[in-house]
Amino acid sequence: MAARQRVDFLCKIPSFADERTSHSVGGNMFRKIRETGIDGRIFRSMTLAMALAVIASLPFAQWRVTSGLLLGGILALLNHHWLSGSTTAAFAVLAHGVRPRLRLAQYILRYFVIAAVVSVAYKLNAVSLAATLVGLSSFVAALFVEAFREFYFAFIHREEVS
Repeated sequence: MAARQRVDFLCKIPSFADERTSHSVGGNMFRKIRETGIDGRIFRSMTLAMALAVIASLPFAQWRVTSGLLLGGILALLNHHWLSGSTTAAFAVLAHGVRPRLRLAQYILRYFVIAAVVSVAYKLNAVSLAATLVGLSSFVAALFVEAFREFYFAFIHREEVS
């Protein structure tokens, strides 16, 4: 009887179960997060900052600098996606009381994956390390864009930030 109640409880959480499985294959949850709210604006700003940096470096910089900017930007977007997924799962656990499936090792694993990719690309002499770090910093540029947007709405339009 207890197992049946647990199954019924999990079935009453339609979005958590669906999003968790579609998130693992990069499905609808990824698309939903990117389309709405502050997370979507930051993701789009990161993509724009990365694209502008790569395009600006094409005629002026060596190919390793351009590939470093591109690799760093892609890794920053991937890191942002992983972080969004892990925080969504953590808050779903808090909101619904389901036993957490996210372990600390999975949370920290993304840093090791990023470090390994950067290390391999640098050892192969395919990227500039400084340019890769600048590409990884596209999140900072996106945060500045979002901060300026919020200041604009708060001061110019006298709207409250929600």
